[in-house]
Amino acid sequence: PPRILTLEEPVLHMDHCIAFAVHGNPAPTLHWLHNGQVLRETEIIRMEFYQQGEVSEGCLLFNKPTHYNNGNYTIVATNQLGSANQTIKGHFLEKPFPAASGLFSFRMQYTPKFLCVDSKAFSFQVSIAVGLAAFACVLLVVLFIMINKYGRRSKFGMKG
Repeated sequence: PPRILTLEEPVLHMDHCIAFAVHGNPAPTLHWLHNGQVLRETEIIRMEFYQQGEVSEGCLLFNKPTHYNNGNYTIVATNQLGSANQTIKGHFLEKPFPAASGLFSFRMQYTPKFLCVDSKAFSFQVSIAVGLAAFACVLLVVLFIMINKYGRRSKFGMKG
């Protein structure tokens, strides 16, 4: 019957690799489970191995895995005489936004006061913004009039 000789944690070579070696005669068929579910091979996850006598050696390869690929990986080897399986934990990346950890949980639960809609505060803020805009317009008009009135004099008494 098949016997799993080695199963190693993921290591980064060209791709991430879970290395394995399985012994069996007749040669066992191999498939993988991810968290108890059958693992389908894709462009991102694929198995490569070679048969050398009664030993199959290879890798379960991951091309740029993410936190979705974290979990338990089980190799299952089966032939006419029986089956064998072994599980290893694969951890590739942390979740980008952990749900309840320190500062992040505080930020998610706390809504800043300026984001809350309060009609009195909002109307006050709008009136301040309108007042500042009106003041800026009056200041620009006064500057324009001053430049036109006093900017027409020629310097040094020359007429041009």
